[in-house]
Amino acid sequence: MNVRDPLDPKISMWHFLAYYLRFVREKEGLSLAQWGKIIGMARSSVSNIEAGRAKLQVDYARRLDVKFETGGLFELLLWYARMAHDPNWFRQYSQHEKQAADIKVYHGQAVPLLLQTDDYTEAYGRLSMSMDREAVLAGRISRKRAILEREHPPCIWALLDEAALARPVGGPEVMAAQLRHLLEMADRWNVILRIIPFLAGEYEGADGFFQLIGLPDRDIAYAGAQGGGRLIEMADEVKSYVDTFERIGAKAESQARSRDVIKQYLERYP
Repeated sequence: MNVRDPLDPKISMWHFLAYYLRFVREKEGLSLAQWGKIIGMARSSVSNIEAGRAKLQVDYARRLDVKFETGGLFELLLWYARMAHDPNWFRQYSQHEKQAADIKVYHGQAVPLLLQTDDYTEAYGRLSMSMDREAVLAGRISRKRAILEREHPPCIWALLDEAALARPVGGPEVMAAQLRHLLEMADRWNVILRIIPFLAGEYEGADGFFQLIGLPDRDIAYAGAQGGGRLIEMADEVKSYVDTFERIGAKAESQARSRDVIKQYLERYP
């Protein structure tokens, strides 16, 4: 039977953690199934963690620390992995999106991807610095549809700054279609769309857009940034984003009033 080579521990802290977990297991002479019994995990789940297809969770790390009397080493390595930059973060993030029961997103400058028309997405896709812009655009549209066209789509809570309505992305025709699309999306049973008006004044959110993903067993967050972003899995930091989302929501218009604001901008286009 072919044995997969261990991950390169120099690529990221997640790779180092997976590498070290395999090292300890093999040092103890334990099979994947035996290792799984120690922490209450299926053999396939252990294999996925060692291969980088899944990530160790804190409860399992603590069980390993107790079993091997490592003084909290596994939990500490997990903490460092979660805090460090992960070059494979987007692949994991995309998988989380596909499994999400609910998605909460705040954006202050543009319409969030899940509420965009394809033409609006293309307008921003043309700004990509990638050598293959078409692939980038296709990836964004495919990602959007994979979420919205699920048999059981997630509930979407969107907080959108009025500035995103005022900016005519892609030209008048594209923007008019985008505004109509927002009204259509707001009519869906699983979408709550609220606008933060200019009159709300200052509010939390100046640091950039972010998204909260509700999974069956936990919540995670994604914070956007110029040139990339960061996947956040530490419970206390995720909680801070949940609190921020609620405080921003306190500044937003009601759903009914938000529809009126969108209609007012739509009236600007013939």
